Amino acid sequence: MRLLKRGRLSLLFGLTLVLGSMWMLSLLNELRTDGSLTYSWWEYTDVDGGPEKQCNCSAILQGETEALEEARLLTLREDFQKSVEIPDEYYINAAKDCRNFKLSRKYFTFPLSKEEEEFPLAFSMVVHHKNFERLLRAIYAPQNIYCVHVDKKSETSVFAAIMAITSCFPNVFMVRRPVSVVYAAWPRVQADLNCMADLYNASTEWKYFINVCGQDFPLKTNLEMVRMLRSLKGRNSMESEKNGTGKQKEPPPFNLPIFSGNAYIVVSRGYIRSVLEEDRIQTLIEWAKDTYSPDEFLWATIQRIPGVPGSTRPNRKYDMTDMNAVARLVKWQGHEGPQDSLDAVYSECHGNHVREICVYGAGDLRWIIAQHHLFANKFDIDTDPIAIYCLEKYLRQKVLAELH
Repeated sequence: MRLLKRGRLSLLFGLTLVLGSMWMLSLLNELRTDGSLTYSWWEYTDVDGGPEKQCNCSAILQGETEALEEARLLTLREDFQKSVEIPDEYYINAAKDCRNFKLSRKYFTFPLSKEEEEFPLAFSMVVHHKNFERLLRAIYAPQNIYCVHVDKKSETSVFAAIMAITSCFPNVFMVRRPVSVVYAAWPRVQADLNCMADLYNASTEWKYFINVCGQDFPLKTNLEMVRMLRSLKGRNSMESEKNGTGKQKEPPPFNLPIFSGNAYIVVSRGYIRSVLEEDRIQTLIEWAKDTYSPDEFLWATIQRIPGVPGSTRPNRKYDMTDMNAVARLVKWQGHEGPQDSLDAVYSECHGNHVREICVYGAGDLRWIIAQHHLFANKFDIDTDPIAIYCLEKYLRQKVLAELH
């Protein structure tokens, strides 16, 4: 039965890619100008934008003081904050006409290159936040596959809006077993585990798994991600460092050394297979279920178990910091400092802090886009919608530049 389901889903993906390509070729023919193809139709223009279009994104991305100050003052205005909100009802109603929804929101519904088509990715999206659709649009490609986990505590309208959006895409689906996510507790890990299982069983084609949350946003185009992941040659990329001398429960199974990391990983299909099927990892998972913030050590520890595909040896020389891994760019308050500080890891946050993590502001964008990471965390449309608006415009321009 499982093989039959995989076959049906693969057939549906293939049919969707063919039909999508035919439709887009037809659209491109309509958009011919002077005998050549133009991709300007897919640009995010001021016509598409909301109130954020008042900002000069080019100047903001270059760190120009005047533009940043104008953006800061704009985000402080209550009328501006209210005007940028996209209500759940909009998505519920708009997604009733899927073709028009994808067209108006400018989704790419065909592979943009053979290189990308031959290297599909799998995404676990654990969300509870209203930024879901903009995140999906930024990372969407028809050859990829997306499992969406909505926190069971989410409001009914949020769940309905996300259900409506996912129903428009054959390669985007809701997780079969949602859980009620609890910060720093096991359900946060279980949410990803459930999506890992669904993604693994849904398709045999994808090459790498990436997990994201609702407050992430990509820093790279899909093509850039594919090229970076291909260069890993099957290796995984995540924070994994020798654990400190914190208080522990009984020793872990098999005397496994515990490594510290974070919730966000970029791993091969083989790593996911090991997580789902290997007895020793299942034993470690059971041991970890009653620990505090297990996502901050579980994936990092599995990464150092000999024999796990894409893993590295437990020797300290193989330790990987979050700044060197590609999985996620996070700016921790304790590591911030003045630009000329030799002790600081990065400059001070231009937004605000939640649980000692920087919630990025527009002033952080120049630094963010210069980093090598695939994604950054945290963004909050309620705190600084301009940061997301300018970043998504920047990414779309890069995608269109890759097509020329």
